[in-house]
Amino acid sequence: MDYSDTGLLKLIAVFKLLKTIALIATGIAALKVVHADVGTVLETTVLKFGFDPGSNLLNHAIQRACEIPQDKIWELGAISFVYAALFLTEGTGLWLGKRWAEWFTVIITGSLIPFEVYEAIHRPDFIRIVVFLINVAVVLYLILRIVREPGSRRLPQSSDTVQLRGPIQ
Repeated sequence: MDYSDTGLLKLIAVFKLLKTIALIATGIAALKVVHADVGTVLETTVLKFGFDPGSNLLNHAIQRACEIPQDKIWELGAISFVYAALFLTEGTGLWLGKRWAEWFTVIITGSLIPFEVYEAIHRPDFIRIVVFLINVAVVLYLILRIVREPGSRRLPQSSDTVQLRGPIQ
């Protein structure tokens, strides 16, 4: 495996940036319905995009969305923007090949894996399981990349000493 290749790193960056776009869209949508009748807004949106208004899946989704309290909708929007900022930071840093972004992604993505495991066990579906597997693969790949990267980019070990030459200016 060639760890200097950045193709996979850029693919991970694109994945993070696509998640950013989805979260920004979710945040905007949530804030648009904060002080509106959620059912009416969603039904109008379904018709606008040409979806089948008689679909049981869409009707179930609209019904579930209507059950969300207004203050929770605002929280959903705010949390979406916070996560979008995190994913934007990860994606941009990875795209630029920054070592800090690799560490940042391992920490952030790794910290979310226990929640994804819980969700995959209690509410399994194809998308949850695929996202979980992708995130595990991303964390493992980045850990291997960090550990195996040539010494010029590795973080100093506690046993490494730094020698200063000349006066500090």
